[in-house]
Amino acid sequence: MMLGYLLARAGVDVIVLEKHADFLRDFRGDTVHPSTLQVIAELGLLDEFLKRPHQELAQIVGQVGDVTLTIADFSHLNTACRFIALMPQWEFLNFIDEHARRYPTFRVLMRAEVTELIDEGGTIAGVRATTPDGPLEIRADLVVGADGRHSTVRDRAGLQVRDLGAPIDVLWMRLSKRPDDTNIALGRFTAGQIFVTLDRGDYWQCAYVIPKGGFDAVRQRGLAALREDISQVAPMMRDRVGELRDWDDVKLLTVSVDRLRRWYRPGLLCIGDAAHAMSPIGGVGINLAIQDAVATANILHDRLRIRSVTVRDLAAVERRRTWPVRVIQAFQVFMQNTIFRRALGAPSRSQRMPLPLPFRLLRWFPYLRRFPARFIGMGVRPEHVRTPEVFTPRSA
Repeated sequence: MMLGYLLARAGVDVIVLEKHADFLRDFRGDTVHPSTLQVIAELGLLDEFLKRPHQELAQIVGQVGDVTLTIADFSHLNTACRFIALMPQWEFLNFIDEHARRYPTFRVLMRAEVTELIDEGGTIAGVRATTPDGPLEIRADLVVGADGRHSTVRDRAGLQVRDLGAPIDVLWMRLSKRPDDTNIALGRFTAGQIFVTLDRGDYWQCAYVIPKGGFDAVRQRGLAALREDISQVAPMMRDRVGELRDWDDVKLLTVSVDRLRRWYRPGLLCIGDAAHAMSPIGGVGINLAIQDAVATANILHDRLRIRSVTVRDLAAVERRRTWPVRVIQAFQVFMQNTIFRRALGAPSRSQRMPLPLPFRLLRWFPYLRRFPARFIGMGVRPEHVRTPEVFTPRSA
């Protein structure tokens, strides 16, 4: 959606295909980081964007055992917003959609699911999709796969994936928020358990981290056992875990960390999770995808306007974004293997979990909190909008 908006704004004809009838999907990436807020500010949309329902997170606070500490402090960032905006993803997508539709070169087709690529002599020349009105064929100078970690586009294109491994999966759920809920840590780590809470205004979006492939074992123990596990790691939730009435209230996110060995082939490019699936650690996935979109628009908009995109142009996008992806994935793998795996692998939940060295340093030297804030909030090599606004958008 962001790439379509940027390209349409720059005068490129764009069609976005979305297989669902709307964007209303729960438990999607909802953490809009300062890097993304900066992009929205550069588009002149920040004030309007922040009128959408959201909560602002100026610090990341964690609890390891019985120690509570600030992990990242965004107040020192030199950017338009010094906080993370917790906003439902459908609000974000609807916002971008509303503004993109004001340009005559933008169209979005809902309930249009891509099923095949049109391959002409090794060059991708468009897509075939299914719609309620029957099959649809769209010809295009460039097909961009931004369809997530289970990407149909990258699968049909035969692009090779390098799996970096992930020792965790995540159970997502929602629990009600009470008026007296204050100072609840974003993440709680105890021996054998990890629990994350995201403030969604009138409820908590919660993540309970489990070992990779462990969901069947969790189900075998029963929902009552899961409620008790959550109550142990997060005692303030004990009075509301009964809201988890059946397994439909618990959604499994199978965590993957991978990236394509090559992001493109003639006529086709993958970005976002389709090019590099990210761990939920740090909540960076949506923001890295936005950075990909900005870089792609910056590099390709002129070539697309004259309908002359080459493989060299697509390689330039990959080259621009590969290093940030590699650095952030290396950090996620390190965190998974040294902190998350260690916490989940503790032999006894009664065992006291020692404070890992990185957390001890953050506790001893508050100045160091600026570094994870910069890394999480702005990422590596943040992108800035370089595309022109060719058309004057229609009024709402």
